[in-house]
Amino acid sequence: METNSATVINVQELEPRLRHQTIFNVFDTLAQGESLIIHNNHDPKPVYYQLMDIRGNIFSWEYLSEGPEWWDIKVTRTVPILPGVGQELILNIPAIEPRYKHESIFHVFDHLQTGESFIIHNNHDPKPVYHQLVETRGAIFDWEYIQQGPQFWDIRVTKKEVAQAPIYKDELVVNVPSIEPRSKHATIFRVFDSMQPGETFIILNDHDPKPLYYQLLNERGEVFEWEYIQSGPQWWRIRVRILDTKNKVETTEADSSKAPHLAYAKPDEKVVNVPSLEPRVKHATIFETFDSLAAGESMIIHNDHDPKPVYYQLQNERGDVFEWEYLQSGPQWWDIRLTKKGSTYTETIGELVKNDINKVAVFKKYGIDFCCGGKKTVRQACLEKGIDPIVVENELRQTKATAQTTALNYDDWNLDFLADFIVNTHHSYVKKQIPEIYAFALKVAQVHGNRHQELAAIRDLVQNVKEELLEHMVEEEDLLFPTIKKIIKTDKNADPEHKELFEHFEQAVRNAEEEHLSVGKAMEQIRTLSQNYAIPEDACTTYKLLYKMLEEFESDLFTHIHLENNILFPKALQFLNQSNA
Repeated sequence: METNSATVINVQELEPRLRHQTIFNVFDTLAQGESLIIHNNHDPKPVYYQLMDIRGNIFSWEYLSEGPEWWDIKVTRTVPILPGVGQELILNIPAIEPRYKHESIFHVFDHLQTGESFIIHNNHDPKPVYHQLVETRGAIFDWEYIQQGPQFWDIRVTKKEVAQAPIYKDELVVNVPSIEPRSKHATIFRVFDSMQPGETFIILNDHDPKPLYYQLLNERGEVFEWEYIQSGPQWWRIRVRILDTKNKVETTEADSSKAPHLAYAKPDEKVVNVPSLEPRVKHATIFETFDSLAAGESMIIHNDHDPKPVYYQLQNERGDVFEWEYLQSGPQWWDIRLTKKGSTYTETIGELVKNDINKVAVFKKYGIDFCCGGKKTVRQACLEKGIDPIVVENELRQTKATAQTTALNYDDWNLDFLADFIVNTHHSYVKKQIPEIYAFALKVAQVHGNRHQELAAIRDLVQNVKEELLEHMVEEEDLLFPTIKKIIKTDKNADPEHKELFEHFEQAVRNAEEEHLSVGKAMEQIRTLSQNYAIPEDACTTYKLLYKMLEEFESDLFTHIHLENNILFPKALQFLNQSNA
């Protein structure tokens, strides 16, 4: 039936197997501005995620009634039906927050399989995205204009198969366009260095990699042959042959026997005698020696001219992690003591995030727990995970210059307001989402568990998280948060029961943090079991939706726990200690 020109879908009148598909079929017939109404006996929010996943952000979702007996949702198409576009996902760019537009396009592109496509719908020509995709992903897609203005531009982006080079005998092929841009040259160098004299490998690229030839020549010397097998127009194939080992430098380690005796050198301090090294290994030797230093250790660069270019190269590639001290400045010899600094950040991870929420992105990238593990330093967390702390610290420093300044500064909020925000935002989110996530986990484990053994463990972990969090939030809302509000409003001099009222508060906070840690470990196990929420090829829509909801839930939970562990609880304890002083 239709009501006010909107088709009403009474879900309960349909066979279960036809319900979602009926909604999708009706939605596909809507013109821009037209609506359908979903009438159901429970909240059909999973349909929202499924529509978003398979059709894109081309609709609005408006609750007309929200239970307790019936839910009515008005779904309105916001983007017109595009000529020649079937059931492809459409990314409605004007509806996305500006700072997330390019990121959203890249996210969708990276999840495409070969041969799959999506539509970019925008209010101007998004050609800059084309160049950015080519630069960062390579020429592995087709860019087809469906509509070119004057009001809207629609582009079909199709991921195409990267041509595979034929294997020449048993040669290794380095498929450069398939490698992440920042790792391309490093990968080729690793392959090169692993080769024995007489061995060869093939470089496959979508443009002439001649600059790499000069880089290899400069850093490794004349120890290889460079043979063009194919020179465009679409693909370049180069065979690299390693020459006799006697022409290769086998080691670049600093040789202390060649170093001059320097009176100011400390015991066991390494001295790199630069003039004694072959030109092509000078900088590499300095870098390798520096990288071998522990924090606080030093080395000496001994050279016949000022090696200031090395200073700038170190700054660029290692960051502000060293001290540069001239011991002698010519006219014949220059001696520089290079000392590796300790950790730049002495603050805890929680304090860093509290002061700049933008740093969360760096910690997420390296899988560093900033909520339950917020009391650790960056160096402690990195060493536990086997990550170079210098690399992480460099990225953390860069967030100051590049991050948006629109993030909420939770640390400036009053504690009672922050407690209410946590309840109204994060507790509400958990109460609404975790039952749905558990229902999906049950279903997916039942249907796909025989082929994916990890799903049973994920189901059990989700159940544990659900039960623990729901009980935990009741304790916070009934006891812990009201106590915090009393702490900041009670005058200890006017209330004789002040000390007795709050004597167990510290223990309550410790209990809450332990429960946070338990839930955080469970979510970490889920991420590990799901291989970072990687979608298997045989995953159905519900399977995909489960992983998407879990990833969103984890992100919200980390912020949720961060606000309590690193801001709310410490400030409340500080206030309590001051009031008891």
